[in-house]
Order: sequence, then structure tokens, then C-alpha cells
Amino acid sequence: MLKHQPKKTFHIITAFPKLIEHYAETSVLGKARERGIFTLKMHNPREATTDARRTVDDRPYGGGAGMVLMAEPILKTVDSIFKKYPQKKYSIVILSAKGKPFNQKVASAWATSQNDIICIAGRYEGIDERVKSALKAKEYAIGPYVLTDGDVAAMVIISAVARLLPGVIRWESLAEESHWNLLKRKEESLGRGVEYPHYTRPEVLEYCGKRYRVPKILLSGNHKKIADWRKKHAK
Repeated sequence: MLKHQPKKTFHIITAFPKLIEHYAETSVLGKARERGIFTLKMHNPREATTDARRTVDDRPYGGGAGMVLMAEPILKTVDSIFKKYPQKKYSIVILSAKGKPFNQKVASAWATSQNDIICIAGRYEGIDERVKSALKAKEYAIGPYVLTDGDVAAMVIISAVARLLPGVIRWESLAEESHWNLLKRKEESLGRGVEYPHYTRPEVLEYCGKRYRVPKILLSGNHKKIADWRKKHAK
């Protein structure tokens, strides 16, 4: 049986917080929040920007379609969480189509962990890869497919983890569910074939005294070498 845990908090970083707020107000999750079993806090990276347009995305280095979420607004947002709740420990999760498969074993591990969860919801072509490097974040995908945004994936994470917290759903109901046996055996891996890392402005990112640079090949303008690099680094 899952051990009793203190109230867990989900911190969701997204440019569209109302999408997730509305979802988590309803049904079983809404009742669990009202009872204080878990807390949901939304963080909009636009609030960490300084320009008039509150820009959180930019063009990818090396060219390509679409835009990439910038590292600095996200890192500043995570830092604000650390400063506001310094006594807490966190599992930092980036939601991305190129991440490891999220499954019942992962959900159970997070539900029983003492850590609160920070979910960074991707959008557009993805998130500057240096967010993952700087925060030593784990990258997860909810399936072998691409979504229009990571907000849907964040809802899946909240649902899958919160329902395993003691008091949300009767233990007898959980034990009879599909995938429950995955907690007792090694799960087969899902299909892969996902994207290469993305980078956008600035070219050199400074965070916690370290400098994170965009790979030089993406600045070269050599489309053949860029294509080869992307193929090599696709997982």
C-alpha cells in the first residue's frame, strides 16, 4: 500500500495557466484539492520577462519552422519557486515529446516521494535545451506522439499522480485497475523516434555562475552539417 505522505504541491510552469486550473477544479481532483490532499500552484513565465510584449519564445538557432521557448523566463520562474519555498525538495520535470515514457511506475514513485513536483509545459517547437541542463531536469513524454502543447501533458501528470495520493481514491479501486501490475514488473519500453534538442536566444546563457552555450554547429549556417547534427542527437 502507498505510504502516507504529507500534502503534495504541483508547480506548473505554463504560459496558459487557466487551461490547467479549470481542469483541476473538477471531479475527483477538485474534491481532493478542497480537502487539502494536494495543492496546485500555477506560474506564468511571462511574469519573469521585462520587455513590453512579455516575450517567452524566439526563433531556433540553426533555422527551422516554429518558435522555441526561451530558457531565461523559465529559469527565473523556477528560481522564484525555490526562493518562495526554500524548505521544500523538488522533482523537476520537462514535458516533451522527446522525453522518457511516463508510466504507472513513474506516477507511483512521484506519489510516494517526499518531493513536490515542478512541471514545465512545452509549447511550439519545444524548450531551449539548456533549461534541462541547468536544472538537471528529467524529461518525460506521455506517449509516442506530438501534442499542440505541454499543458495537456501536465494535466495527465497531475491526474496520474494525484489519484495515487492517500485519500483521493479507495485503495480497493486502485488495486483492481489496469497498469497496476506494472508496479510489480519491468515495463516494456515504448517506441521512440523523437526530436533533437532545440536552442534559441541568447547564444550564451548564464545561470548560477555557469555559462551554457548554443552548440557552434547551429550557428554555422551550414545546413548539411546542422541536419547531420540533428540526426545524430535525435533520441
